[in-house]
Amino acid sequence: MSEPAFPGRLNVGDPDLSERQSAVFAALVLLHGRSAREVSSERLAQDSGLRLSSASIRSALSELESLGLLERSHSSSGRVPSAGGYEFFIRTLLEPAVLPSRVADEIDAVLRRSTGDVERLFQDASRLIASLTRQVGLALASSLDDEQLSALELQPLHEERALLVLSLGRHTSRTLVLELGTPLERGELAEVESVLRERLLKRPLSEVRARLAEDPELARHTAVRIVARAASACWPQPLDTPLLSSGSVHMAEQPEFAAPGQIGSVLRVIEAGSPLDRLMVTGIQGQAGVRVGLDEARVLAACSLVSFPLPGAIPGAVGVLGPLRMDYAFTLAVVDRVGTRVADLLSA
Repeated sequence: MSEPAFPGRLNVGDPDLSERQSAVFAALVLLHGRSAREVSSERLAQDSGLRLSSASIRSALSELESLGLLERSHSSSGRVPSAGGYEFFIRTLLEPAVLPSRVADEIDAVLRRSTGDVERLFQDASRLIASLTRQVGLALASSLDDEQLSALELQPLHEERALLVLSLGRHTSRTLVLELGTPLERGELAEVESVLRERLLKRPLSEVRARLAEDPELARHTAVRIVARAASACWPQPLDTPLLSSGSVHMAEQPEFAAPGQIGSVLRVIEAGSPLDRLMVTGIQGQAGVRVGLDEARVLAACSLVSFPLPGAIPGAVGVLGPLRMDYAFTLAVVDRVGTRVADLLSA
């Protein structure tokens, strides 16, 4: 399994590059990231700003290739960073980006609107990450079925609609919009709320869901039965957020995935969830890391995964899936900020 790379965390086997080799390598990573094309020594000499002769650049490129940090499709082509080269770049040469205050403020404002509703919070996190990085934003949380129901509120929205608010431990809640089908007065809803509290509070969420569907005591009261059936109808599965993704169109715009059928294969892996769901939560909680060239699925070999495993009571993660040449400095900064804010909101 590919292991995550972290800026500033060196490996024992990392090569000790000279100043010239480091400068040439960093310049090639930057130029390839901008164009997705192979980089020749001539282009490096013209566009990189390096104060080196063409001979020195060619020599450094050959040395970097021999170290496994660069590769090329054939002997006369330009070079691109290898997967191992990107891992080395992230660990040793990458300088973490500082998010502009407007971006940090946007992240905080969007996520604050989702406070209290776990599913919406994770949906907004994936959309926000996709929008900011122009890659595929990902988010997931494990099932909340073992959480105890600590409070319950039933609020009228319309004569045939109501809002059921389920509060869990650690100040987390889930809201369900109920289509009642039969008008219920505010007073009737208050009575239903009282009955539901008596029957459901202090029980695991899995049992709450089962009782709403099957408890004969709830079925004895007409108004309670109406509410319980409406809740069961819109809550058929455990309260969790399987792998959520946003921004697939950004992946389709990348030249790396232009070959016929290639983008479709990647999107099918995203839709299936595995192995991305497992990879996202495997890492250091509370720290963004990068997996380069995912070898768990052949179609993801040209992809990197930046993920932030969430600390706290709810196992989960947020992240980004994109091409090997993504802007790691900015992407890591975005994923770290979003992950930190999601974790704060879940535990506030």
